[in-house]
Amino acid sequence: MAAPAFVDRLNEQIGHEFSAHQQYIAIAAYYDALTMRQMAALFYQQAREERDHAMMMVQYLLDADHVPVIPAVPAPRFEFADVIEPVALALEQEQRVTDQIYDLTRIAREQHDYASDQFMQWFIKEQVEEISKMGDLLAVVTRSKDDYERIEDWVAREAQGEESDPTAPRIAGA
Repeated sequence: MAAPAFVDRLNEQIGHEFSAHQQYIAIAAYYDALTMRQMAALFYQQAREERDHAMMMVQYLLDADHVPVIPAVPAPRFEFADVIEPVALALEQEQRVTDQIYDLTRIAREQHDYASDQFMQWFIKEQVEEISKMGDLLAVVTRSKDDYERIEDWVAREAQGEESDPTAPRIAGA
């Protein structure tokens, strides 16, 4: 069984992951409305990943003999001043999630909950990749804010579909 303090915080994190899922759908829809199909596709994929992260956490709790508590999430932001703002929001969100993941890892370690600590290691690796991806995207979007086609070309060239990660935790229901 996982440490109670870790379980409580992981249940909160499930809400954060579902909130990120909804925010990425709102961002994708914003870009879709601008006919920026590559950006939309990138953020729809990001939304799927965030949902999967939440479901990995659900599965972990089930495996650890805990009933997940799925919290309510706030409505996402869906209005943006320009094409830069959604990516800046996404980067801020990824940085916030990274801090949350580090906090979960700290709790697991303080509680001597080694299984939960091990579970969190995959998320730490994932957050390094996500911050890098959003940081690069923000640089490109900022540099090319008036040239949507240039942004779209960069995304089409750079944002390749990610391969399945055999080290990823199991996704509940998958």
